[in-house]
Amino acid sequence: MSDFDRNASARWGSSVARSGSAEIDQGLRSYMLGVYNYMTVGLAVTGVVALGTQMLAGPDIRHLTAFGNAIYRSPLHFVVMLAPLAFVFFFSFRIDRMSAATARNTFLLFAAAMGLSLSTILYVYTGQSITRAFFITATAFGGLSLYGYTTKRDLSPVGSFLVMGLIGLIIASLVNLFLQSSGFQFALSCLSVLIFAGLTAWDTQSIKEMYYANDDAETATKKSVNGALQLYLDFINIFTALLQLTGSRND
Repeated sequence: MSDFDRNASARWGSSVARSGSAEIDQGLRSYMLGVYNYMTVGLAVTGVVALGTQMLAGPDIRHLTAFGNAIYRSPLHFVVMLAPLAFVFFFSFRIDRMSAATARNTFLLFAAAMGLSLSTILYVYTGQSITRAFFITATAFGGLSLYGYTTKRDLSPVGSFLVMGLIGLIIASLVNLFLQSSGFQFALSCLSVLIFAGLTAWDTQSIKEMYYANDDAETATKKSVNGALQLYLDFINIFTALLQLTGSRND
């Protein structure tokens, strides 16, 4: 897993020592473009699967097809809900032993599973709300990621604090599954936006620092896919939190 360590600054420094700055700049741009391209493809897969799932499941939550009842109202619902989490754990523990092609395919399968899980929001919120939240998220994400890429400030101390906040957020979310408090959920959504906004900048800087000019194509691709997964998760979490805060619900 050393190739995917967030603290890769030593390797980043050594690559500069052995290569010209122009070559480093070109290689880094290509590497980061690969990260963003994989992330974009992942988001597109999620959107297509979510829309396709809704089309197959029925026009609204009160008139579901057999497929819709199976994935939303049967015990299979829990599988659909937890499948993305299972993919994340599998990816995290196996990435160092995967081939680049397997890593890429696993990421796309994860994105598809996320689309299946997120398809419920198409029943809960209006299309206008979903579109608005998506474009707000895309704009904010772009600015935050650009900051993480260009800043000279070391974001590691902030990142460590955000990770602790994320752990607390997960625990609080689990507690609210039992409390079912709308006020508490509103506060959690606000915290989610702030935490994942910060993580977007930190993750971008960390992904940038994992670049190593002498990596072979296999390793570079795996790093790109791994980075895409991190940024994808930041984007999705900001999007869903904003949707909960600003979305208008279907009648």
